[in-house]
Amino acid sequence: MDWRTNAGYIITNSITVGNTEIVLGVHTENPDSFVTWLCRDKDYYYWGHYYSDLLSAQKDFLKRGLAEVRTIEQHKHRHKTYDEKER
Repeated sequence: MDWRTNAGYIITNSITVGNTEIVLGVHTENPDSFVTWLCRDKDYYYWGHYYSDLLSAQKDFLKRGLAEVRTIEQHKHRHKTYDEKER
C-alpha cells in the first residue's frame, strides 16, 4: 500500500463525499500532531484544521464529512424544489 503524505503528515484516513475528499493525517516526526484537510484530486490539500490529540482530529474528520453530505442534500433539495415550481 502506498501512503500519501502532505506537509510532513501521513494521510491515515480519507472519505470522499461528492467531489470532495476529507483526509486525516498524523505528523511523521511528531506523533501528537494531527490534521484534517479538504482535498481535491488526491494532491491539492486546503483548509487544514490542526489538533494535538487524535480524538479531536477524528471528531473534526467526521464533522467535515457530515457537513459535505448536508451541503449535497441541501443542493439537491433546492434543485428539486425549483424543478417542482417549473411544472
